[in-house]
Amino acid sequence: MKYNYPVTIENGLGETLIFKACEIENGEEKIIAENFVKPGAGPLMHTHLLQDEELTVVSGEMTYQIPGEEPKIAHAGDTALFKRGVAHKFVNSGTTELHCVGYIKPANTIIFFLSGIFAAQKKSGKHQPALFDAAYLIYRYKSEYDLPEMPSFVKKIMIPVVYFLGKVFGKYSHFKDAPEPL
Repeated sequence: MKYNYPVTIENGLGETLIFKACEIENGEEKIIAENFVKPGAGPLMHTHLLQDEELTVVSGEMTYQIPGEEPKIAHAGDTALFKRGVAHKFVNSGTTELHCVGYIKPANTIIFFLSGIFAAQKKSGKHQPALFDAAYLIYRYKSEYDLPEMPSFVKKIMIPVVYFLGKVFGKYSHFKDAPEPL
């Protein structure tokens, strides 16, 4: 999909992402992004299976973690690099808004996927996205993104069932222009 930059999304729970531009680096699209995260907010443990993500703290305090490692704290000027395939999460552990700049490379479907997740969170009003939208995005893009803390039974049985029911009941018309998963 082609986007007119900047693209701003927010989930209604304290996270705002601004996709500033798309650059080509070593033949891959690289999305330049900036985020603003309210105290206590941040994404769940997740994995970009095919992308690297880097965040540099501009202001505030970010605590991030990779499974099996102790949490690390980043302050202004500190950078965290999450290589493709490595699960990670972060939270604004400070008392003021966290502001980071960074990138995701290659771009793949990240803008569409996160826009869908943020809209589904806004719809539900909770960290857990609206059920049918979550099932669609998690199932369709399972080759690109993972939620490692989601129970295996939910990922392997419940999500596909809800995805199928959503198709049967016509719940996905707003995803008609969804890019193909990789």
